[in-house]
Amino acid sequence: MVGPPERRHHRTRQRREVLDLLAATDEFISAKQVHTRLRERGSTIGLTTVYRTVQALAEAGEVDTLRLGTGEQHYRRCRDDHHHHHLTCRHCARTVEVTGPAVEAWARQVAAAHGYAEVNHTLELFGTCADCRPAAG
Repeated sequence: MVGPPERRHHRTRQRREVLDLLAATDEFISAKQVHTRLRERGSTIGLTTVYRTVQALAEAGEVDTLRLGTGEQHYRRCRDDHHHHHLTCRHCARTVEVTGPAVEAWARQVAAAHGYAEVNHTLELFGTCADCRPAAG
């Protein structure tokens, strides 16, 4: 039996390189940053391939994505395989993984009230972390 379409993908060298890099990185980074860091490691992977790879990994649920205020998509391999959200500092981009049982219950309630099923959602929280608060004034 073949798995769901989002889980069917090939384990190419490029995919392994991107996953390994993201697993070793704590913060969310852009595809351009992924490319630069891979090149610094001696990889020959092209920028277009990096863009395609991070998008495929995001669609497969293997990496989380975060759209920053600039509109640019950033990627991270999260430590938590369960559904969670991110609280990100708008100054230094430090990110904390958080769960939100109340948000999950609310999403189910809203979906049911409107006759929807199989609903998913994203929630992005931005603020100023304790380290940046004094500098942010």
